[in-house]
Amino acid sequence: MTAESISEDRQPNWSQDTPTVQEVSEMMRSFGMWDYAVFALMLVSCGFIGIYFGFIKKSSGIAEYLVGGRNMKTLPVSLSLIATFISGISLLGTPTEVYVHGTSYLFVGVGTVIVAFVMSAVYLPIFHELKLTTTYEYLEKRFDRKIRTLGSILFAIGIITWLPIVIYVPALAFNQVTGVNIHVVTPFVCIVCIFYTCVGGIRAVVWTDFIQTFIMFGSMLLIIVKGTSDVGGWALVIRRNLESGRLEFPSSDWSPLTRHTIWSLVIGGFFHWLQISALNQNMIQRYLSLPTLKSARRALWTFTIGVLILIGICGYAGMLIYAWYHVCDPLTTKLVTAKDQLLPLLVMNVLSEFPGLPGLFVAGVFSAALSSLSTGLNSMAAVVLEDFIKPFRKTPFSPKSEDRLVKIIVVTLGIICVALVFVVEKTESHVLQLTTTLSSIASGPSLGIFSMGVLLPWINAKGALIGGLSGISFMGWIGLSAETAIARGTIKFDEKPVTTEGCYYTFPQVENLMLLEPPDTFLDNDDLLPEPLALFRLSYLWYTVTGALVTMTIGLLVSLISSQDVAKLDPMLLAPFIRKWLTNYNKESRREAESLEIDLEVRRRGEERIVESVLH
Repeated sequence: MTAESISEDRQPNWSQDTPTVQEVSEMMRSFGMWDYAVFALMLVSCGFIGIYFGFIKKSSGIAEYLVGGRNMKTLPVSLSLIATFISGISLLGTPTEVYVHGTSYLFVGVGTVIVAFVMSAVYLPIFHELKLTTTYEYLEKRFDRKIRTLGSILFAIGIITWLPIVIYVPALAFNQVTGVNIHVVTPFVCIVCIFYTCVGGIRAVVWTDFIQTFIMFGSMLLIIVKGTSDVGGWALVIRRNLESGRLEFPSSDWSPLTRHTIWSLVIGGFFHWLQISALNQNMIQRYLSLPTLKSARRALWTFTIGVLILIGICGYAGMLIYAWYHVCDPLTTKLVTAKDQLLPLLVMNVLSEFPGLPGLFVAGVFSAALSSLSTGLNSMAAVVLEDFIKPFRKTPFSPKSEDRLVKIIVVTLGIICVALVFVVEKTESHVLQLTTTLSSIASGPSLGIFSMGVLLPWINAKGALIGGLSGISFMGWIGLSAETAIARGTIKFDEKPVTTEGCYYTFPQVENLMLLEPPDTFLDNDDLLPEPLALFRLSYLWYTVTGALVTMTIGLLVSLISSQDVAKLDPMLLAPFIRKWLTNYNKESRREAESLEIDLEVRRRGEERIVESVLH
């Protein structure tokens, strides 16, 4: 199928035998020998990088394995951060979001810029100056070992719910272009990732990310340039999206129940990405591998610019998908079986006539996934070793035992994540929303605990513990209940209009809400099902900030009741601008204490003189 076959202005002359959707789908799965070769080359390259850092340039210790000896270069670390942050979820999910719901989501990028300023001034100086291996070491220094364990558990929950989705999404792309079952390709690709992460450590992860970032950018630019040219130019893309209402600014509605508003995208997006960028072990471990705070800040701003560019590219790809399929919606016709297969479908339309290029795209999507998976495995291995095993062991590990143990952890976690793909496959949500929802269950309380420690000197360990447990319980209830309601169909969202009037193939007539009049924001799918609570209808972008506020509010109340001796707190554990306040506060407190002691001493001596005069 070419651009001509889907354009309303240039319909082809049909033969008497109109093809069926199944025949079109099979025809488009033209993943040839060269495509498989390009895809295999990417995997082999990653494997060789692991072999190089695992057997030729071996790590000299656990610090080298986990944080690269804290002397890595800024550019590869910056690109590794981009590759970790922009997973296959973003590459496939963002275009789908724009196609189905419009361009409002892209304003979440404003929150990314704010995150960079806040992280540079508040969080990064603390973690870099303390020379941490995991961010959760900070929680023990600030509070106690229980809070460190709680923070590590929250991270583990986030990783275990995130990585299976990261693996599942590129498998959908591979399935769309080849027809290969996702449960065949997933273990095969993950074995390569587990291998190079296991043997090569952080250096292998960073340098594979470095290569994978170029593949990601290259494949996406290739699609949008060639696709725009074939469809008739960028002006036509813009016009068709304007006419359908997809090219739009977000609503200024103040209701937190509205899925996307300017407030939820900027404020809610800021808090969600703050936790991911400033506190998540996946990201912080990269910054900690750099030698100075200045180099870490350079990496932060390079990462921010790169992410904004890639979000813009992915957003335009979503507009391009609509420009191609504006008269024949592939979701309604079941030309694709899942929403997040829309971009792979476009790839086969645009690039199938060029051997090897569809393979480059699939390699790009899998590169994004592998970078996130390898980072997650390496970071989780660091957390398990440093936070779950070492603190509870009386005698230290030998270097050889430590190295063997961390590799066993990587392999075990990789196997668990591959197995959980079967669970992710059963969910009904769009992956971008599903990922944000599930990760917010743990990320909201985690952000609350860290922010209390960094910004509020009077928060004590008891307040942080009770606040954190309350936050994760509350967000777990909301998040899982909302996802259950979405799966049942009792919560649905507005979708942009589509049509099938220009389809050149036959397909089973099925109901698609996108073809009907725009529904209310939330509709009951079945009158027999109970109406979900209003709280479950909260926009998923408010989840992280809600979890953080619940955690901090309860933590503050408990701390005020049980009290905290601020004078004993190490100023290095606080944000730089809080340190100045604390130093002045402690100086004033000391002066007041010294003045009180002097007054008491003068009064005591005066009383002694009075007693002596009476006795005499």
